[in-house]
Amino acid sequence: MIRIAGVTLKENKQIRFALTPIKGIGKSNVKDVLKHFKIDPTIKLGDVDPKVIIELRNYIENNFIVEADLRRQVQANIKRLVDIKSYRGSRHRNSLPVRGQRTRTNSRTRRGNVRKTAGSGRIKAAAKT
Repeated sequence: MIRIAGVTLKENKQIRFALTPIKGIGKSNVKDVLKHFKIDPTIKLGDVDPKVIIELRNYIENNFIVEADLRRQVQANIKRLVDIKSYRGSRHRNSLPVRGQRTRTNSRTRRGNVRKTAGSGRIKAAAKT
């Protein structure tokens, strides 16, 4: 069991895919890290030497903002936008799309999956006698 930045990683995956569950470490960051350590991206994470894994853990935790720190930073950025009453902050506060998407249709995830149509919620008529 290998843990980096508080995330348990699967040892049977290739190292280029095994490191991506860490929040803040994407494909391009993995590529840079593996190039820095001269590790083949297709090798399994379990096959890497434990000393190299310790160096890898230290390198990632020292050179990247990951996991809880990254989540905290993102939340602080959103709070700052709300506090200065910017347009983007008001969209965050009202749980609406922030980046210019339309809301007349779509945006179901953000606004909730509620569809109000003419026939919804109506009681069916009684059967004819």
